[in-house]
Amino acid sequence: MLAQWSRGATPRRAALRVFSTQREAKRRDGTVATLSKTRGFLDYERSAEPYRPPAERLADWGEINLTSPAFEREELKRQTARCMDCGTPFCQTNTGCPIHNIIPEFNSMVFEGRWRDAYDNLRATNNFPEFTGRVCPAPCEGACVAGLIDSPVTIKNVEYAIIDKAFAEGWVLPEPPRARSGKKVAVVGSGPAGLAAADMLNRAGHLVTVYERDEKPGGLLMYGIPNMKLEKDKVQRRLDLLEAEGIRFKCGVEVGVDLPVKELKSQYDALLLTVGSTLPNDLKIPGRELEGVHFAMEFLRKNQYALFTDRQGKLKSHWTGEKIDAKGKNVIVIGGGDTGTDCIGTSLRMHCKSLVNFELFPRPPDSRAPQNPWPAWPRIYRTDYGHEEAAHVQGSDPREYSILSKGFHGKDGKLTSIKTVNIRVESGRLVEIDGSEKEWPCDLVILAMGFKSPEAAIAEQLSLELDGRANFKAKYGEYATSVDGVFAAGDCRRGQSLVVWAINEGREAANKVHSYLSPK
Repeated sequence: MLAQWSRGATPRRAALRVFSTQREAKRRDGTVATLSKTRGFLDYERSAEPYRPPAERLADWGEINLTSPAFEREELKRQTARCMDCGTPFCQTNTGCPIHNIIPEFNSMVFEGRWRDAYDNLRATNNFPEFTGRVCPAPCEGACVAGLIDSPVTIKNVEYAIIDKAFAEGWVLPEPPRARSGKKVAVVGSGPAGLAAADMLNRAGHLVTVYERDEKPGGLLMYGIPNMKLEKDKVQRRLDLLEAEGIRFKCGVEVGVDLPVKELKSQYDALLLTVGSTLPNDLKIPGRELEGVHFAMEFLRKNQYALFTDRQGKLKSHWTGEKIDAKGKNVIVIGGGDTGTDCIGTSLRMHCKSLVNFELFPRPPDSRAPQNPWPAWPRIYRTDYGHEEAAHVQGSDPREYSILSKGFHGKDGKLTSIKTVNIRVESGRLVEIDGSEKEWPCDLVILAMGFKSPEAAIAEQLSLELDGRANFKAKYGEYATSVDGVFAAGDCRRGQSLVVWAINEGREAANKVHSYLSPK
């Protein structure tokens, strides 16, 4: 079982107790008192670690987080003091953290200065806290009990502070398995689901080979999430650890194209598909064929290839062509979400002339609506790093809400503008508002409207059964497809989702593959 393979036993729930750490901290009312966890959620305000100033971070491709480690600041202890150590910690349930990080315990450990214990606690449930601590939207904070009547604990800050401390102290070292089972497993796709599964299967002693069609492993982590959210040396650092522990990576091999999937299956005892959801949703309106309309992932990937080229020399790639340059262009990003924000931040660093972000639905409320109760994820108005940067450059938030795109216009085959109309929601339907038509000048439109399914080649070659959305059909919790010995996990099974959910599925699927390979 997974718990048996984890590095370190899962810590038991700690009893609520009064801490004796003697430090001083300002309360909400401005008075100074000894830093205490007993009344921390009442006495101290939430204070999340700020990003670097927009003017500074827009000048480079470095991470938006402050360079000074969070664990060196007294503020982090004050924030962990806000954790209530709830009797029922919703933060670590499926409503909160899909991988069930033991959040109240690691908060207590950080408060007490027990950093090594906090790291052992975190690694028992999370294969890659350096990734989730940076790119996860923190559903754990949305389910925090303190957030019922106040602001939630800064769980995400604490998480990446723990793993950054662990790397800085040299605690994160390769730990190859002590024995090998002799069983061979192929994992197709090296995104977060594939890497998590490969890690767990390798810990169990199986011989794991990961196939990746790009030149570097990492999938979305390496090519889809831009440097300013996740620097690639941090991804490579983890990949080097996995390789040192015995996992093999075969890159530049597209299974189903370069290597028939049936041939691959015949060489291994089990096959796990973690290829992601890579077919993007399109915007099929007049003028779609014009030069200057691109999918978000094409835009982000090609820019990442260009950054690798700048640093390491020319790379050969089946993603041909130069980067899609936004410099000096009027850019419109269609679609919100993390990918849309990443396209905004990337365009600004390329020095675009102007930037607008279209969102189909109305502006979210500032606080939870009645139909969005705690502990569900709060669907509220947020300002992410890209919106803040655009406001810094242009003087206002770039988002335009309730906008429906009607058609692209161009000259000599090149995009020059897009026509839109405002809409409102009536009885669950989108209704166009008469007289609200508008034409927006643009040279580059980036479509960031999400993804619909994995590509078809693998499913066709294996005759895999698909679900109603063209994902690989495999029951959640079982992960077995319609073909014996073939499993599926991550976005290719559940549909487009979060990195933390991909890790969850990779871990659980590894458990099922391990059971399949174990003697009956």
